[in-house]
Amino acid sequence: MLGKLLLAVSLMMPVEPSPPTVHTGQIDGAEYRVEVPSRWNGTLLLYSHGTYPAGYNPPVEMASRPAARDELLARGYALAASRYRVPHGHAVPDALRDQPALVSWFSREVAKPRRVVAWGSSLGGLTSVMLGERSRFDGVLALCGALGGAVMRSNQLLDLGFVFRTLLEPSLELTRITDVPVNEKRAVTAIDSALTSAHGRARLALANAVAGIPAWSRVHEPRPTDVVTAVTQAAVHDRTLARSLAWGSGRADIETRAGGNPSWNTGVDYRVLLERSAQKDLVRAAYRDAGVPVEEDLRALAAAPRVEAEAKAVRWLHEYGDPTGHAKAPVVTLHALGDPTGVEHAGAYRARDVRRLYVNRAGHCMHTAAEELVALRVLEHRISSGHWPVSDLNGLAGQYGPEMRVLQDWTTTPPRTEIVAPGFVTHHPGRFPRP
Repeated sequence: MLGKLLLAVSLMMPVEPSPPTVHTGQIDGAEYRVEVPSRWNGTLLLYSHGTYPAGYNPPVEMASRPAARDELLARGYALAASRYRVPHGHAVPDALRDQPALVSWFSREVAKPRRVVAWGSSLGGLTSVMLGERSRFDGVLALCGALGGAVMRSNQLLDLGFVFRTLLEPSLELTRITDVPVNEKRAVTAIDSALTSAHGRARLALANAVAGIPAWSRVHEPRPTDVVTAVTQAAVHDRTLARSLAWGSGRADIETRAGGNPSWNTGVDYRVLLERSAQKDLVRAAYRDAGVPVEEDLRALAAAPRVEAEAKAVRWLHEYGDPTGHAKAPVVTLHALGDPTGVEHAGAYRARDVRRLYVNRAGHCMHTAAEELVALRVLEHRISSGHWPVSDLNGLAGQYGPEMRVLQDWTTTPPRTEIVAPGFVTHHPGRFPRP
């Protein structure tokens, strides 16, 4: 009860807003921004951004949600973030070098923080966990990161592409892509064509099931129950995140950095992966609708030539993408159940002192500013008291105003923006289909 009371009180006592002191510059070529409120509470929040595609150069991001940034400054937190020397693609090596350098700069040029928390979203969530394992932080908040590791994630996406190539588009390139735009267009065309027939939808369902891609993408709608809607929503993820990471620019970037292909499916039995999948019932229902036995396509997958990894590339991606679980400080993770990154990644991260939080919602990183701030308060309570609080997280998130509970579903045309209710739920993720 005391933990619940302390957490609630901490949420209800903001520091009066005041214009922050802003520091900008570069450290060894990495652009940074630091904002320090006049009534600083002694805590520095170091934010790591997600994946940037080539050519995308936004201002330095200070938080996952702009509304969260304003609230944190009002409560007296100092904010710091770097855009890294090379911010595009799988920028984890750059972040692991440039983010600790920014903390050192802050301690030397501004003041020594009482507490430093690493936090970030998407690839930045994975980065924050790895920072917490390699450097000294007081806590880590990982939002929607693939915490099972980049090698596992790369293999998941290879499975997706392998089923696509075998059953839907034989010309699709899975590794060493020679023309990224053309390859991406082939994949999207194959997806659109598959959605027009029952057998095509069944094959899409199979591909997404073995890769752990959820059949749910509409942020402001409940999880679909009919086959056509479920497969169609999974295809939205295939056209967006998977478009880059499975058979496009994201895959090419990792191979360039790693010096080769870091993923494989040698020895993989896709019949076993289907049985392990949380979506096996959807797959079987889709094949029943098509009037075609799934066994035929499983035999085709079993007979198809496998993809072998290059050992040096696997070693590189393991070094710069796989957490060890040896966290030096408490970790809080936050995932949406319908995140295409795969909610199983949260369960795959095995640290000694971790609290896993979930919201019942579709979409990548689809948590509100209110939910992310509550997750931060859970972490700070653990740091301060030595134990995890027992609290009504939805009640705490509901204390924030509507401007802190706004989400935009960018997968719809036009994007659909709504105020949402707090969505924290208890969840126990299953294991990955891939061993």
